[in-house]
Amino acid sequence: MDILRFITAGSVDDGKSTLIGRLLYDSKNILIDQLEALEKQSKNKNENGIDLAILTDGLRAEREQGITIDVAYRYFSTPKRKFIIADAPGHIQYTRNMITGASNSQLIVILIDARQGVIEQTRRHSIIASLLKMKNVVVAINKMDLVDYSEEVFNDIKAQYELVAKKLKLENVNYFPISAFHGDNIVSKSEKTDWYNGETLLNFLENVEINGNQENENPRFQVQYVIRPQTDELHDYRGYAGEVISGIYKKGDEITVLPQNIQTKISKIETGGKETEFVFTNQPAVIHVEDNIDISRGDFLVKTNQQPKVENEFEAVVCWLDKKELNEGNKYFIQHKSKTLKAIIKEIEYKIDVNTLEQTPITESIKLNEVVKLRLKTASPLVFDSFEESKSTGNAILIDETSNSTVGAVMIL
Repeated sequence: MDILRFITAGSVDDGKSTLIGRLLYDSKNILIDQLEALEKQSKNKNENGIDLAILTDGLRAEREQGITIDVAYRYFSTPKRKFIIADAPGHIQYTRNMITGASNSQLIVILIDARQGVIEQTRRHSIIASLLKMKNVVVAINKMDLVDYSEEVFNDIKAQYELVAKKLKLENVNYFPISAFHGDNIVSKSEKTDWYNGETLLNFLENVEINGNQENENPRFQVQYVIRPQTDELHDYRGYAGEVISGIYKKGDEITVLPQNIQTKISKIETGGKETEFVFTNQPAVIHVEDNIDISRGDFLVKTNQQPKVENEFEAVVCWLDKKELNEGNKYFIQHKSKTLKAIIKEIEYKIDVNTLEQTPITESIKLNEVVKLRLKTASPLVFDSFEESKSTGNAILIDETSNSTVGAVMIL
């Protein structure tokens, strides 16, 4: 089964955590002991039955205040697909959490309170979805029970959001009238919205296309580990282990080792301890090559006719995650999957307003949660695709040299 990674976003009290709890509860992905603990905590909190939000609000402060602070990840599966859900905070001051949670998601579920309609936070999260090139957007109009399941209210909010989607060039936008609290149109169709002819939210999530055509993807494989046992039995064994980031690799393919730019051929492919003729996206594999080449952790094996960029200076959009301010000339480590290099901030070009996407000139240091376009220079060449072409090879993180903390989320342009 394939895995769908998606994120829920919305303003405070729009019901993100309750929606995830409902998906887990109604799809029977909650263990008995979890259910007992949930019922006990819900009784301590209110008398309105089970509070499903408790399933995702892990921090004590979250449960006490009824808000989400950190990104909470939850896993569940159905007979058709596995899911990894990121529950993102709705508060403005946690924009960084929203961006990091969305950076590796394939779909975003934006919740809108049916009583409020499209508000500033809806636009902000839609802008972040646009910035992160999200290919699938679900607009879940929640709390329909509080507006008497009105078709008019649903159509009005849908029309409001269509204007936002058009301005931001968001494609594949789907709309659902739901009530996370009562479970309407989430796992099963609701009789209270007989005017709605679409599918349930879970049915859509189970069937939405996420991987595209792997034959058309540029093949990317980054070495995570060089396997060289040097035993009598495996005296000449040298394999390069990693995960196929995208595309398909076949025995006999002509490949180029980057950044060295050395050409060779694939002599053997192994996966799960057995030889195979080919491997594809997301499969772990050990690749063997015909020639004796110096290949190290972090190097890329790519098809010779479908090469990425190899540069030591490039532009990027960065979401700043640290309390220490960002300035031109600052030095960091940049980690690009399993490759880590030294980097310097050559130039900060402008700040991006996450409320409007407008570009504003730099007048002071860059602070926590701010998003900027800048130019980075690395100590040696980096192998990458643009974030728009490939999220997997177009993202990276900046790491503080002294504290080793992650300080920036990087989208390479």
